[in-house]
Amino acid sequence: MGFRIHLVEDEKHLHLILKGYLEKEGYEVLSFFDGHSAIEAVYGEKPHLWVLDIMLPDIDGYQLIKEIKKDNQDVPVIFISARDADLDRILGLELGSDDYLAKPFLPKELVIRCQKILKRVYPEQAKLIHYAMYQLDEEKRIVLQDGEPVLLTAKEYELFALFVKNIGRAYSREEILTLIWGQDYFGSDRVVDDLVRRLRKKMAKLRLETVYGYGYRLIEAD
Repeated sequence: MGFRIHLVEDEKHLHLILKGYLEKEGYEVLSFFDGHSAIEAVYGEKPHLWVLDIMLPDIDGYQLIKEIKKDNQDVPVIFISARDADLDRILGLELGSDDYLAKPFLPKELVIRCQKILKRVYPEQAKLIHYAMYQLDEEKRIVLQDGEPVLLTAKEYELFALFVKNIGRAYSREEILTLIWGQDYFGSDRVVDDLVRRLRKKMAKLRLETVYGYGYRLIEAD
């Protein structure tokens, strides 16, 4: 599985923006708009990270982090708040938070903070490259979909690895031939089209675009 984040934020517009940014990075995000619903989830499915707004309509973030840490002392927590930054930061650290963001902040900043904490706390899992529901494990040379291996041929794997590590870059058919088949390959470049077709069929969530008259590129996941 990819990283799972529980996001607790009652301001709906901001919540949806943050959720969109985090999901674009390949994280699975479970939403909570109040403290009571979040507390009910504490003892259910475990996330890799909590992102908590301190000012909630019912229970505040301080009460919520106490429940979270009671259940799992090691799970990381990021506090976000529009209140007195110094006081909230100190209280948050005392209660076990790992980071703090004062509102207003750029959504990308939260993404970066999440990335850093997840890499530090889960170094082995952070080695995976995430794209939508897929995870590329270069050490094992496998691709996972929601934790289960996707049955790919060697060249299908290599093509996916090439694209997912270079999102947004367009590759010509000739470049793909050289990179996947090697410089000594003298066959038709139509084998590239066939390989792309097979990869699209096996991995339906890939946003693998055709660059007409040139080749292909992978764009960001939805």
